[in-house]
Amino acid sequence: MALLRILLSRFFRAAGLRARRGSAAAGDDPGHLRFNPKKREFEGILHYRIRNTDLFVHALMHRSSLQQHHPTAASNERLEYLGDSILNLIVGEYLYHHFPDAEEGELTKMRSRLVNRKALAAYATSIRLGEFVQTSPSASGTLGKGRETITADCLEAVVAALYLDGGFAAARRFLERLIFEAIDLGDVATADDNYKSRLLEYSQGRGFGVPRYAIIREEGPDHDRTFTVNVMLAGIRKGTGKGKNKKEAEQAAAEQALEHLS
Repeated sequence: MALLRILLSRFFRAAGLRARRGSAAAGDDPGHLRFNPKKREFEGILHYRIRNTDLFVHALMHRSSLQQHHPTAASNERLEYLGDSILNLIVGEYLYHHFPDAEEGELTKMRSRLVNRKALAAYATSIRLGEFVQTSPSASGTLGKGRETITADCLEAVVAALYLDGGFAAARRFLERLIFEAIDLGDVATADDNYKSRLLEYSQGRGFGVPRYAIIREEGPDHDRTFTVNVMLAGIRKGTGKGKNKKEAEQAAAEQALEHLS
C-alpha cells in the first residue's frame, strides 16, 4: 500500500505539473480570475491555508460557467478526475487498516458506500460547498439530484486541489475529518442500498426471471440531464425511477418496485 501511494503520488504530481504548464501555454492561466470573496471562510471550512489560489478557483468552476463568464479558462473536470483517484486511495487505505478482518469484497462495498455520488453530495452539503461553486444561472437554479451531482463533482476537484497544493497529508486530513463527521451525523448511509441486487434476488426467487430496465425519457440540458427508467418483472411494470444518470434512475426504479412488492 505504501509503495502504491508513492507511485501514485509521483504520477499525480507529474500530471498536475504538465496540466499547469499546458494551461499557461494555451493562454488558460486563471490568474485573472477572481476567487469567491469569502476566501477566508472557504479556508475555514477546509481547515487549510490555501497557497495556490488558482488551483481552488479551478476546483470551484463548473463547466456551465465557462461560456458566459470565463470562455478561455478550464473547468474543474480534470481536477475532478484526479480527486476521484485520490479519494478512493485514501478511503481504501483507511478501511484496510481499520477493518483487518474484512475480505476484499466487503471492503469494496464499504468504500462504495462512503464515496458514491449520494455520499459525496452529503459531505459537500455538510460544509456548504455549494455556496462557493461557480456555475451558470441555469445550473445555479438546479434542484435535487442535479445540484447533488454538481457539488459532488466539485468536492472531488477540491480534494485534488488540496493534494496538489498541500500534498497527500493535507488531502487525507480533510477527507478523514469530513467523512467521519458525516457518518456521526447520520448524513451518509452505511447500510447496503443496492436495490437492483435486492430486486434481482426477489425476482429470481419467485420465478419472475431477470428484471428488465428501460429508459423511457431523457430531459434537461447536457449539464443537468434527468433520466426516467421503468423496471419490468415478467413483462409487467413494477416501478419507475428518476436520476441524473442511468444507474441512479435504475436504482430508484428498483427501490419503488420493492416498496410495491413488499
